[in-house]
Amino acid sequence: MDKTTLGSAAILGIREATHLTTNQYNWLGTIFYLSYLVFEYPQNIALQRFPVGKWMSLNISVWAVALCAHAACKNFGGLFAVRLILGMCEGSITAGFMIVSSMFYTRTEQTLRVGYWFLMNGTAQIISGFISFGTLHIKTGSFEPWQWLMIITGILTLITAVAFWFLFPDSPTNSWFLTPAERVIAVQRIKENQTGVENKHFKKEQMIEALLDPKTWLFALFSALDNIPNSLTNQRQIIVTGFGFSPLQTTLLGCVDGVVEIVTIWTGVTIAARWKDSRAYVSVIYMVPNILGVFLINFLPWNDKVGLLFGIWLTGVGTTGFVLSLSWLSSVTAGHTKRITTNAIMLSAYCIGNSAGPFMWQAKYRPRNHIPWIIIGICYVCCMAIMLAIRRLLASENKRRDQEPPDDTYDDVYIEKVTEKGTVKVKVDKEFLDLTDIQNRDFRYVL
Repeated sequence: MDKTTLGSAAILGIREATHLTTNQYNWLGTIFYLSYLVFEYPQNIALQRFPVGKWMSLNISVWAVALCAHAACKNFGGLFAVRLILGMCEGSITAGFMIVSSMFYTRTEQTLRVGYWFLMNGTAQIISGFISFGTLHIKTGSFEPWQWLMIITGILTLITAVAFWFLFPDSPTNSWFLTPAERVIAVQRIKENQTGVENKHFKKEQMIEALLDPKTWLFALFSALDNIPNSLTNQRQIIVTGFGFSPLQTTLLGCVDGVVEIVTIWTGVTIAARWKDSRAYVSVIYMVPNILGVFLINFLPWNDKVGLLFGIWLTGVGTTGFVLSLSWLSSVTAGHTKRITTNAIMLSAYCIGNSAGPFMWQAKYRPRNHIPWIIIGICYVCCMAIMLAIRRLLASENKRRDQEPPDDTYDDVYIEKVTEKGTVKVKVDKEFLDLTDIQNRDFRYVL
């Protein structure tokens, strides 16, 4: 919710109060993701070296302070600075969630769990819509509705940071809500992932492998292209107001975007979890409504504001594809260092797409914005093709491994353990050796 406050604040008066031009407003969206991009890899390294929950809590605390500081900004320079700080902190969130999801859940379960926490973006839009509606009714003279929005969401974020510090688990091995016996079970049950649990040692060879793995860059390309349209996050409210709706109506209509996101992500991840090897197909199917929405917005009469509004809502259906790509990447990447590297690359591509997107929305294209919508349509078509290409690549690799002779390279690995009777050698199962998906030839890619 607090990441989308800029879009909500746009119709609550922030542009007028801080004298923002169209390009300056676009830059506020871009600098957030450029900062996110610059700090993405350092954040991932920190997530590997420090307890995940505690590190995320610190970042959320800084985020909360920066969000509240928006209310004190009087010009573009001040907003630019606080947006930069927000982007720096954001780099820890999605990456941290993905790491914890892979430590607690099997590869099949990850599809649903990633979907569950991602669809809360939709819930956030609903809550934000009602808060925005409420702030428009606050009459406090010099303190404007957009400033109240920033303060309210900032306080909620600070409460969340405290909850993370005390309640969010760092890994199954020290989860406060599990007994010692349950912690052992939690680790054993993800043995089938063959991805390990957590490793605090950075392995250069795994990073190099991630950089040379073609699927890493296919996922990155998908992430970049799929998030150019995500610039709609900060433009949606402005566009809907342009259709002829009042600011009050627009704040409430924004709640529908949240409902669409919740329903589509929930149904999409549920289908993908139950229909074996269907991630790419489900992603492609859920992007078809986005293409339809682009056509409606481009070709419907400008006075058909209800039809145009439905076109906007349809363009939110394809979010399911990005959610599935997040869980899919986590499921097909083994080795802790390789996983944080691929996560960083994919989320860096996510930042590049989000950084480039805002500059499509130039004042000269208004009100129809044909050029931005055409670019968005092209991006969705390319994303559909990339998902199918990834599936074909992984299916071919599985087939190749099925034809290989058994690999016993890592079958007999022992570590020394000190006991009361002296030092003994203990065999370590291959699944817990922190091997990459390429090193472990028993690894099969889920499709």
